[in-house]
Amino acid sequence: MTEAPAGTRTVVVEREIPHPPEKIWRALTEPHLIEEWLMKSDFKPAVGHRFNFRAERADWKMVLDCEVLAIEPSRKLTYTWNFAGNDPAHRLESVVTWTLTPTSRGTHLRMEQSGFRSDQRQAYGGARAGWPQYLEKLEQVLARVD
Repeated sequence: MTEAPAGTRTVVVEREIPHPPEKIWRALTEPHLIEEWLMKSDFKPAVGHRFNFRAERADWKMVLDCEVLAIEPSRKLTYTWNFAGNDPAHRLESVVTWTLTPTSRGTHLRMEQSGFRSDQRQAYGGARAGWPQYLEKLEQVLARVD
């Protein structure tokens, strides 16, 4: 597994979610569900699979280049989260790891995005603000999915 270089920063968001790990796993790995709470993707749960997350509005477009690094069904998912952008100074090379731990009330979900360089304040701040919002949307999707 890829480790974040020394001197980089990490964003961690944790939640207790009242659903079993298997249900959350589906929302993390099935493209039609991923699109509902995160972005469009061509994700497949297979180590080595290269995929993209895509988001666009009328005045803005973003494509993230990703690769699945590790899978433990219903327990752990790790993939790269890379953004090239138009400016090499804004290139982000990071790793996202989802960890699902069963609890008496459902699942402890931990999302960790590592690899933010010290000069990437905007990307780091965006991740710190964005991931809690994405996890809120994830919980909304889980509430209505069987």
